[in-house]
Amino acid sequence: MAKLIYHIAITLDNFIADLNGVADDSIFLNEGDHVTDFITDIQEYDAVLMGGKTYEYGFQFGLKPGEPSPYKLKHYIFSSTMQFESNDEVKLIKNNAISFIQDLKMKEDGKLWLCGGGKLAGSLIQHKLIDQLVLKVNPVMIGTGIPLFGNVQPRFNLELVSMKQYSNGVLKPTYNIIYS
Repeated sequence: MAKLIYHIAITLDNFIADLNGVADDSIFLNEGDHVTDFITDIQEYDAVLMGGKTYEYGFQFGLKPGEPSPYKLKHYIFSSTMQFESNDEVKLIKNNAISFIQDLKMKEDGKLWLCGGGKLAGSLIQHKLIDQLVLKVNPVMIGTGIPLFGNVQPRFNLELVSMKQYSNGVLKPTYNIIYS
């Protein structure tokens, strides 16, 4: 059974982007040892899952619908509005994200990376499908933005697995989620 890991950059006040969906170096630190570690970390994943808005964010950097992002992984994109043909590298899931991910977790082994989409993360956490959180906590507060779990305000316990502190102030705690 695959493990679903929500591995994402956040602000100290728990936002994954500003209200306009911006998650660039105006908010997050994109230089330092944590970036090198991140590149190493994502090589351990077998597939990447993301909401449509997270996927679309790459379009401003030249990514086109149906193309994989620079992450050399199988992509699963969850969007009811996006239009493109699925292919061997990128699969578009237009509905039933929960049942698709439940099935994917049962059929696959290894690690599945949920890289973004607060709304998608919120629905997955409500259904107890996220197994672990890896947070790249940036030393910044933006006051308002897209919350870690969208509009969902989950309640669960966490078990600290590891914690790394970087010289630039970024913290990287890894937690197992304990559902009650």
